[in-house]
Amino acid sequence: MAITNLPKTPKIHRIPQPKFIDAIRWLSSPSPFQKSFITSLYDSDFHTPSLEIHSLDPSKTLTTALFSWTPPSRISSLKSTPSLFAASTFLGSLHIFKTPEEMSVLGNDMSDLGEEGVSVLVLEKMGGLIWLMRGEILGGFLMGNGLVSYSAVKWASPSEFVTGGCGFGLQWWDLRKSGAAVAQFKGNWDHGTTSGIIHSIDIHPSRKHTCLAGGSSGTVFAWDLRRQQEPIILSSIGSSDTMTHPLSESEVWEVQYDCYTKSLNSNISSSQILPAMICSEDGILAVIGQGEEPTELLAEPCAINSFDIDCQNPSDVICSLEWESIVILSRP
Repeated sequence: MAITNLPKTPKIHRIPQPKFIDAIRWLSSPSPFQKSFITSLYDSDFHTPSLEIHSLDPSKTLTTALFSWTPPSRISSLKSTPSLFAASTFLGSLHIFKTPEEMSVLGNDMSDLGEEGVSVLVLEKMGGLIWLMRGEILGGFLMGNGLVSYSAVKWASPSEFVTGGCGFGLQWWDLRKSGAAVAQFKGNWDHGTTSGIIHSIDIHPSRKHTCLAGGSSGTVFAWDLRRQQEPIILSSIGSSDTMTHPLSESEVWEVQYDCYTKSLNSNISSSQILPAMICSEDGILAVIGQGEEPTELLAEPCAINSFDIDCQNPSDVICSLEWESIVILSRP
């Protein structure tokens, strides 16, 4: 493991698991000394999926499962808010949990929860999208007439959202306007190469006009609605002119804005892209900033499939490794 460009070395705790970890998310906790998180797991020996909630004491000792549930099939996406969490499955069901009750509604591959924890976006396999609120289907879109695959979605406001998919394309939609997307980035900026795919999207709550995206070939970029023609490249194989080396050359599975790094740097201007954290297929967990060298937090010999930054304490990051292990990283 190589950790580079860090002012202080973070504390790293590894917790081996008996099952494959598809996704992991922090959960809101009333006490800073008792953290909780949720994991979607898959037992490859018995071909059984599961969803579990564990708590973590200050010594980073894992408790027995506080909650365990067997979904109808393997979980394809896991999201959480302070008030609830949701899981979608590969067989096309979406399950929303709100203690102490559970809601279950028909859905499909990918979901994103709204700010209030009641609005849900569900991507359909044939390029459609269903919009739900409190378990009731309120509307739907057919985006691409079944010819376009969408792999990521993110709310920007209670009425706006962004989708991403093949060709590094992004689309901005507005529920108040029917028909086509109100803005679209076609992703033909990389010398005509459009074979990549967007895996993850994030939008900062205070800068909803800027969309952060990560996908194939180590590509991480920002799309600013105020300047729609050109993306702002943060990491890419072809970006050696702006950084010493590309951060990753494989799939970027997840991107999130990193408010912890932002708090350490008070010189970030309003026009500059805020720092972002990514995890990749080639085992990189890192923070990247516009025009800066990336900071590697982890460099593993296997894929880092998922990570989450604790919104209550952004110095803490939890991630899942392909080799059946959870890593908890505490930044000083």
